[in-house]
Amino acid sequence: TGLGTSFSDLTRKLGTSSPEADCKRVKMASVSSSSLLNKAVRQQYMSLPQGQKCQVTYIWIDGTGEALRNKTRTLDTEPKSIEEIPEWNFDGSSTYQAEGSNSDMYLIPVRMFRDPFNLDPNKLVLCEVLKYNRLPAETNHRASCNEVMEKVKQHHMWFGMEQEYTLLGIDGHPFSWPPNGFPAPQGPYYCGVGANSAYGRDIVECHYKACLYAGVKIYGTNAEVMPSQWEFQVGPCEGIEMGDHLWVARFLLHRVCEDFGVVATLDPKPMKGNWNGAGCHTNVSTEEMREEGGLQYIEKAIDKLGKKHPEHICVYDPHGGKDNMRRLTGLHETSSIHDFSAGVANRGASIRIPRQVGQEKKGYFEDRRPAANCDPYAVTKAIAITCLLEEEEKGAK
Repeated sequence: TGLGTSFSDLTRKLGTSSPEADCKRVKMASVSSSSLLNKAVRQQYMSLPQGQKCQVTYIWIDGTGEALRNKTRTLDTEPKSIEEIPEWNFDGSSTYQAEGSNSDMYLIPVRMFRDPFNLDPNKLVLCEVLKYNRLPAETNHRASCNEVMEKVKQHHMWFGMEQEYTLLGIDGHPFSWPPNGFPAPQGPYYCGVGANSAYGRDIVECHYKACLYAGVKIYGTNAEVMPSQWEFQVGPCEGIEMGDHLWVARFLLHRVCEDFGVVATLDPKPMKGNWNGAGCHTNVSTEEMREEGGLQYIEKAIDKLGKKHPEHICVYDPHGGKDNMRRLTGLHETSSIHDFSAGVANRGASIRIPRQVGQEKKGYFEDRRPAANCDPYAVTKAIAITCLLEEEEKGAK
């Protein structure tokens, strides 16, 4: 067979008796079995009417601070606002969030979206997680982020986050990479087109449409430098809205990938060696920065960020900077994790001022340090505090 084994061996391992079926299974080995189920049969059921009932899928962040969970319930009518969606609960002992002896946790709906999988009138609802005592769970960074965003709301702080991710087979190998080797070196893949350059575009385009249907503020998408690596951008979003929309965009990505039988990883350095890592570059702008002469406010913010570099690194990935140590090496369009730098049009700096902003003397800056698996609530909270609050709090003392 050229695979180092016989068809009889494959038959025994795969439980099939047809050589043709065996070949198909070997070729599709990195795709999940559920993705190969008959989708025409599924569509027959999905097309059934549901009367006035509404399916509401509750989404929340689990105890890892990275993974998302969801479950669905029926409401008698379509909710018109987030206030019409009831609180719910779940077993926190099964999501790394509680002990079995006291495991009920609360789901508090905070933002509602249209459901691109079950279609109107059905909804997706992002939730905060509260413990039994109704205090925020340890991985619920939204609660404290919202408090900060309320304090700085007069600045009308806008964010845009560039979410990079990598497509993998369920075997953990990058999607469409040779099974026992590597593709051609980086060069033709960034914004590339063609079967030899763009791997998995179907997933990217389906995710884009799902975001638009849901009401997520997706800004755009492109193929990234490493093959099978892609990026989508969310924003501009004001305040707490940034984290809400990015988390739901991530949920939609994982859900679309599930349908195609592959995995989207947000690991900041999924492949060792001479391959680009994955970040979540964060663009930041206040009302003062967007007005004439705003560059002075951008430069002041960058100066403040430089003084707090170690503190920001600690919250720019879920593991206190350990993930970014693998990514922020000073190579592959990154700055060194140990040093802070800034520059116009410099993608090797911690903070990049876009060339157009440098010319127009107003606009925004890009913090290139957050890792792909960062919590956007933690990132935007840290930036808001450093750039806007610490000076005000010192002055109030």
